[in-house]
Amino acid sequence: MRERLAILTIIMFATAFFGEMKVNPFGGSFRFSLGIAAFFFGLLWFRSVPVIPTGLLTGAFILCFRLSFDQFFYGIAYTDSLQAHLPSAVYYVSFTLLIHMSRARRHLEFPFRVGLIGTAVDFTSNMVELLVRYSLGDHISPTWQSISLLLLFASLRSMFVVGLYNNFSIRQLRAVGKVRQQELERLRMINTNLYEETFYLRKSMAHLEEITRKSYQLYKRLCETDHQDASTALHVTENVHEVKKDSQRILAGLSKLMHQEELASRITVMELCGLVIRTNRKYAEMLGKPIAFHESCGIPLVTSQIYALLSVLNNLVANAVEAIGHAGRIELAVHVDGRDLVFLVADTGPGIPQEEQEWVFQSGYTTKYDTEGNASTGIGLTHALGIVHSLNGTLRLLPTSRGTRFEVRIPIDQLLSKEVVACSVST
Repeated sequence: MRERLAILTIIMFATAFFGEMKVNPFGGSFRFSLGIAAFFFGLLWFRSVPVIPTGLLTGAFILCFRLSFDQFFYGIAYTDSLQAHLPSAVYYVSFTLLIHMSRARRHLEFPFRVGLIGTAVDFTSNMVELLVRYSLGDHISPTWQSISLLLLFASLRSMFVVGLYNNFSIRQLRAVGKVRQQELERLRMINTNLYEETFYLRKSMAHLEEITRKSYQLYKRLCETDHQDASTALHVTENVHEVKKDSQRILAGLSKLMHQEELASRITVMELCGLVIRTNRKYAEMLGKPIAFHESCGIPLVTSQIYALLSVLNNLVANAVEAIGHAGRIELAVHVDGRDLVFLVADTGPGIPQEEQEWVFQSGYTTKYDTEGNASTGIGLTHALGIVHSLNGTLRLLPTSRGTRFEVRIPIDQLLSKEVVACSVST
């Protein structure tokens, strides 16, 4: 309620203010002003306020405003001022009733139709005002020229308002679209992290299944020999089985979280690379590193493996951001090589020593340390390699004279498939 009153107040004051920007085409008190343009725009833009009460209150406010204006600044007699401005109030009331009857707000998706409605309503309201003025003794002789002038001003004001409304609407839609795009990217990155956890949880479950099977076989062999540790082996088997069941429940929860938002199931490689670059540009800005990002990803291929590729590429590019000491350059490029899609991630960081390059994909290897000298977990590249292998692809560290350069090569047919068997290939 308070918000509606504030909007109504804004409409009334804006109409009164712009109503003083006027011309008197017939030499009398009849005027053309921008007040009706402000009023018409307010009715179109602020659809939460009712049309008829807004029009009636605005007409009354305009009348009181102009009467007070004449009294304080020009000393015009009250009766003369009332006779001059009462038709203007009738004009606003007539405009309001005609807008309400024409249901102009229902046609906002058709700007030209709204413009025609506004023109017709404005012109008709002007004729009503002239008729009231004539009945009050203001004898204005209508001519074809004056009627054409009324129609011209009505069309100009209406089309101006509709154009302004559409301009504001487009700006609002773009702003909303930008916010939604950012939210979509945020959800995709969250799902990417969940994908990594799900991938390795499934793999761990496969290992737990194998351990359970072997533990039970050990228990049966111990039972056959009446070994005293047979009960211990059975206890281990039962506990491993329980851990597997718990992991299944966690996996079900993660899968539900991944699909709780309706996201696009397929995007182009170009869009995917753009998302990786934007995300890591923000990451570099957060770290205070002026890093130049360059991408060459003009591949129109559409893929369903969004989270797998995002996980791998984001891991590689984020590693590059962290490896660069202060300023540098990171490049992400994609090209087709036969039946494979090849991603190249290169940076100008310090690089990896030659004697350590064979260990980069081993779990625990890292070159990153925090400010207190604590090492990173060193499992990022191991995760990336496992995901690439699940797509029947390869991940290699290429030789380079400066920085690091990784190549991800994945068969195109794998990028078009809908499912990836997470545990079919071990790392």
